[in-house]
Amino acid sequence: MSSLAESARTALHLIVDSDPALGAIVVRSLAVSGTACLLACGLGLVLGAWLGVARFAGRGAVLAVLNTTLAVPSVVVGLVVYLLLSRSGPLGALGWLFSFKAMVLAQTLLVLPVVTALTRQAVEDAERAHGEQLRSLGASPLLRSLLLAWDERYALLTVLIASFGRAISEVGAVMIVGGNIDGFTRVMTTAIALETSKGDLPLALALGLVLLAVVLVLNVLIALLRRWREQVDGAAASTPVGGAA
Repeated sequence: MSSLAESARTALHLIVDSDPALGAIVVRSLAVSGTACLLACGLGLVLGAWLGVARFAGRGAVLAVLNTTLAVPSVVVGLVVYLLLSRSGPLGALGWLFSFKAMVLAQTLLVLPVVTALTRQAVEDAERAHGEQLRSLGASPLLRSLLLAWDERYALLTVLIASFGRAISEVGAVMIVGGNIDGFTRVMTTAIALETSKGDLPLALALGLVLLAVVLVLNVLIALLRRWREQVDGAAASTPVGGAA
């Protein structure tokens, strides 16, 4: 018990004193996950919005595959990216293996199905409510998807925050393709696993506390966005269409 208390005190000191090694790992983690989320959201929002309104042969199969990818373990994604980027792989000439770019690619592929599936569901629900009106005005599926995505922009902000939380808490894929190299590809989750195995509990606890703080902030942001959206919708619903006489 005394060892745990001492480790916790040391971990707090590392955070309060802004330990350089701790700070470098945190910044690298935020950079990898942030870049991956930007890439995944750039493609996933557009693809998910289009799938929400498009109707074509084989759509059910596409959605089944999309929903299946949501359950793919991160280590499997890491293995696939490793095989693609290895010297004998089709992308081996890029020389990305065990680099920042490899970790971004792995997390992008991991987060992309999440963004696409959640966006598709939000836009499809909006399509049921407002799609008939847009179709009567002659809007094409692409235009309807963009308009409905914009109408659901506050809900999609929640998707962005949730996808970032998914990326930054991931360990398997970045461990495989990044190699957990000190000063280059070591991020919070992989550093926690390594330092725990080495018995360096203070640094592992400090990184764990920072990771929990990041996840807590993300959840608070999601809750605040939902509450603000409810207030905006409530105010809009209570506002009379015509002005007071």
